[in-house]
Amino acid sequence: MVRQELVARQLDEQITARFPVGRRLRVLDVGLGQGTQALRLARGGHAVTGLESDPAMLAAVEETLAGEPEGIRERVRLVTGDGRETGRHFEPGSFDVVLCHGVLMYVDDPDAMLAGLARVLAPGGLLSLLVRNADALAMRPGLAGDWEGALDAFATTAYTNRLGLRVRADRRETLTATLTAIGVPLHTWYGVRVFTDTAADEAVPPPEPGALDRLLAAEDRAGRTDPYRSVAALLHLCGVRD
Repeated sequence: MVRQELVARQLDEQITARFPVGRRLRVLDVGLGQGTQALRLARGGHAVTGLESDPAMLAAVEETLAGEPEGIRERVRLVTGDGRETGRHFEPGSFDVVLCHGVLMYVDDPDAMLAGLARVLAPGGLLSLLVRNADALAMRPGLAGDWEGALDAFATTAYTNRLGLRVRADRRETLTATLTAIGVPLHTWYGVRVFTDTAADEAVPPPEPGALDRLLAAEDRAGRTDPYRSVAALLHLCGVRD
């Protein structure tokens, strides 16, 4: 919940800065998962295409969509496919905004996929990437007192996620160079989950009044402030198409 709320705030900030108020944007969500951001943007009036390879995820989004008003359902198109195959599904320059959140960690070589995302992005369009921060992999085991795990994390970009899968993280410096090379140079970046990365998945919001608002305010501030954002669990990078 913290991740989705922070990313939503940051994404809205970038969309507002780049596009006229009231413009209906063409949005592609690559690996939309449960569709949290896609549905939120559709409710905001935008035309959203979700690309997802997992049938279970697609079924979950379709079930959620079934409970939405007809006008919102009409603004969402779901496509079965892999993020590395955008060229098969979409024409160049088809979208004003492309989201790729929590996907690159499952791709061994992300450069080709990123180039494909850049291809379908219209000039002046926004590319939003959410990735695991390779420069902060030692933080989670270190804060948990796992000193062996922390020491091992300094020498790798691989890690085991909370699903038990062995995946990879990205370095901001490397992605910055890649985005420049594909014509979508980095415009701004944020940290996501600076203070709450070690919270259990099943944790509930603090019960005292206003506590969740204060938590989100602290996370939001840290995600925009050096040096805190550099050690966030996740990085939200926003590039703009030349």
